[in-house]
Amino acid sequence: MIKSALEKVMSHDLSEIWTILSPEEKRQITDNFVIMHFKKNQIIYAEHEEPENLWCLLKGKVKLYKDGVGGRQQILRLIRPVQYFGYRAYFAREPYVSTAAAIEISTLGTLPMQLVHDLIDGNRALAWFFIHELSRNLGSSDTRIVNLTQKHIRGRLAEALIVLRDSYGYEEDGTTLRIYMGREDLANLSNMTTSNAIRTLTAFVNEKIITVDGRTIKIVNETALRKISRFG
Repeated sequence: MIKSALEKVMSHDLSEIWTILSPEEKRQITDNFVIMHFKKNQIIYAEHEEPENLWCLLKGKVKLYKDGVGGRQQILRLIRPVQYFGYRAYFAREPYVSTAAAIEISTLGTLPMQLVHDLIDGNRALAWFFIHELSRNLGSSDTRIVNLTQKHIRGRLAEALIVLRDSYGYEEDGTTLRIYMGREDLANLSNMTTSNAIRTLTAFVNEKIITVDGRTIKIVNETALRKISRFG
């Protein structure tokens, strides 16, 4: 199981992390790689906890969120297979500033951050890998902050739907989003109230941009949706 999970990581774009390791470093990772299974909505780690593990999503979907005013959540990032997460707080020497939870039944692999720390000490290429990942995430976060604070409601919801499409893709029909997210989570991703999210979804349906059936959303006019996201 561990070998097949690692092969999945290696076959992904993030296989760069594997190609820069020596045979001994690969053995250390294999010996310490632990697979864990999470139920839908189960917490993976919580805000204010001390970071101990590097997490790698192997199967499923994960959200990183922060509790805000009035108990509302703000979804900060969506994690897709095969991505690494949960390491920034360790490098910053601080507790987690957000919570990670499974959106659906998910399988994750973990490595102790102390092992990652030791590997980085002896492998400059691995250090640059994490610097690159952190820099990309920071750039994406900066862009997202601007979008969530300056775009109107329609633009924010359109962007959220595009983020879902770009993160998880479509089902085989080429229009149905491959994620089934409740209205509250969709609102939390868009930085709006649930009632506003519902009203805006309805408007998009009336404009024949999307169709909605429960938690199933089909994007029938992606060009129009991207235009709203860009200029909304």
